[in-house]
Amino acid sequence: MGTTSASTIISVAGQEVRLTNPDKVFLPARGETKADVVRYYLAVGEPLLRAVGGRPTLLERHPDGATGKSFFQKRVPADAPEWLQTTVVATPNGTTSTALVLADLAHVVWMVNLGCLGLHPWAYLAADPEYVDELRIDLDPQPGIRFEQVREAALEARALLEELGITAYPKTTASRGLHLYVRLQRAYDAYQVRAAAVALARELERRRPDLLTAAWWKEERGTRVFVDYNQNAPHKTVFGPWAVRARVGGQVSTPLFWDEVGTVEPDQFTVATIPTRLAAIGDPWAEMTTAPQSLEPLLVMSARDLASGLQDAPWPPVYPKQPNEPPRVAPSRARRPDQ
Repeated sequence: MGTTSASTIISVAGQEVRLTNPDKVFLPARGETKADVVRYYLAVGEPLLRAVGGRPTLLERHPDGATGKSFFQKRVPADAPEWLQTTVVATPNGTTSTALVLADLAHVVWMVNLGCLGLHPWAYLAADPEYVDELRIDLDPQPGIRFEQVREAALEARALLEELGITAYPKTTASRGLHLYVRLQRAYDAYQVRAAAVALARELERRRPDLLTAAWWKEERGTRVFVDYNQNAPHKTVFGPWAVRARVGGQVSTPLFWDEVGTVEPDQFTVATIPTRLAAIGDPWAEMTTAPQSLEPLLVMSARDLASGLQDAPWPPVYPKQPNEPPRVAPSRARRPDQ
C-alpha cells in the first residue's frame, strides 16, 4: 500500500486501486473512515463475493459519509478504469444502463472510493441474465411492529418453506427488517420468481393474518409485517448481504444462522464487530451456493391461487400494466362516495 497526503494505493485482486481521501470520516459514531470501510470489505471478501460476486450492482453513493447527501447511481462513470467489468441492465420501461459487475475485491474497493455505503445487487449473474437465481423474501415491518414480531415472521416463513422442501437463509437488513434468500436452480425468469413470492406471501397471510400481510396498499396492511413480493419484480435490487448501511453506527446486513434469528437485534452487527464474528463462527451462508433449489412447490401454489379466481398481485407503478393485474388504485380511492 502506497500513501500520499490525499490518497492511498491499494493492491488488490491484481489491480492498483487509488483510494482518495482515505481519512474522511464515513461512519461518525466511532469515527470510522473511508479506509476503515475498505478494510472491512477486505476482511469479509470471501463470503461477500460468494454471495454477490458476478452480479450487476446498483451503487448507493454517500460522498460525505453516512450523514451527508446521497444518491443512487446505476451507470458506471465515463472515467472508470479500463479493467472495470460492466454489463448492460434495463429498467422496467426498457431504458438501458452500463452497470458495475462485482467481479472481485478490486471492484469493491473502487466502489467504496466513490463513497458507496450500500450495494444493491441484481438477482441474476451478469454472465447469465436470462435466469434469476435468487428468491428474496423481504419482511418489512409496518409502523407499530416490534422487532420480535419480525423474528416471528421469519420463523413462520421458514416453517412454510421447509414444508415445501425449500431451505432459506436469513440475514439482517441493517435496519428494521429481515431478509430470507433462496438460491435457485438455473430454470426461472423474474416473472416466475415474483409469482412464487406472491404465492408465498399470500399463504403466509392465510396462516398468520394477525402477523403477516401480502397487501400491497399501505392502508390495508395494518400493524403487521408486509411480505414484499415485489422485491422480486424484474430488475429490482435489494440491499446486499455483508453490505454496510449508511448509518452513523456502520450497521451491516449480516447473514445469520437460523438459531440466531430468535435473539438477534437489528443494530448489533457493525463494521467493527463483523470481521471478528466471521473469524469465530464462519459464514452462515457458506452452503447456500452448493445446492440450488427448485421453485416448483411455490409455482404450484401460484397456479392454484390463479385457478381459484385470484388475480395477480399489484405491481409497482413504474412497471407496465401486467396481464391479470387488478386496477392500480388504492381501495379507498376506488370506492364511490355513496358506497
